[in-house]
Amino acid sequence: MSSDATATSRSASARNAGALLLCRATPATVTPAAHLLRERMLVAPAGPEWTALVPEGRPWLDDGEPVDRVLTGWATALAVGASWPVLALWWDTGHSGYTLASGFRRTVGYVWLANGTPVGEDEAMRTFAARLGLDPVLDMQSLDALTRPDPDADARARLVALLAVLARTGLLLPPGLAPGEPAGRMREAARTHAHVRQVERSGRRDSVRADFDAVARTTLGPWLCGPRVRALSAAQLAVGLPLTVWGARRRSPGWAVAGLVLVAQGVLGLAYDRFRERRG
Repeated sequence: MSSDATATSRSASARNAGALLLCRATPATVTPAAHLLRERMLVAPAGPEWTALVPEGRPWLDDGEPVDRVLTGWATALAVGASWPVLALWWDTGHSGYTLASGFRRTVGYVWLANGTPVGEDEAMRTFAARLGLDPVLDMQSLDALTRPDPDADARARLVALLAVLARTGLLLPPGLAPGEPAGRMREAARTHAHVRQVERSGRRDSVRADFDAVARTTLGPWLCGPRVRALSAAQLAVGLPLTVWGARRRSPGWAVAGLVLVAQGVLGLAYDRFRERRG
């Protein structure tokens, strides 16, 4: 295939790409953390214990980064320092899949080709089930079926079946939010939700205030002071700085965002510690 044909194919795949972030926490908890991504997002409840984030922009189209890499970076950034996991669902012309991020642990994911052919590792499904606290027998049976060939199930059907398993945990997507839907259609559907919130790109002062709020609302917030916060912040800076450089060199906005969020949280952790000391 010629370079022009390859570029055209990638462009078409990017135009047909879509993404959805699912956080196992309430919108009130997720919204402050979403500010750290510096991306415009629509936030809507997706059941009593879940929140859906619908991107309003499409960096995989504007920046040429594959949608799966962008979503993996976002999920990783959101999950750092949080007690709740983040599930990223993504799809394009050629394949679909998910990435699960939880704290500082290594992300796990699975991929299906457009025709539904599984190309992931079975161990990823077992790790996925364990981290979400799914039933090791009944739920794993359903997940195992997603790792076996099925001529009647394409990639979209695979993601729908995955969501059916998560429905047992209380996940309930708002109408119009579904794997395979065009990004524009999902944004319009999310905007009509009665309890939708919008995360905007804010000015510098508002951004700093939102970042402090995000740090305070994490499970680490109550004990973020003294030697513990300084050690954690140093670790976040040590990981975030090289990750940011690596993402920039690879021209990977998703991983660059994850690195920047780690750096921001490290700096904010130190600033938050000093702020609490002065007020205490």
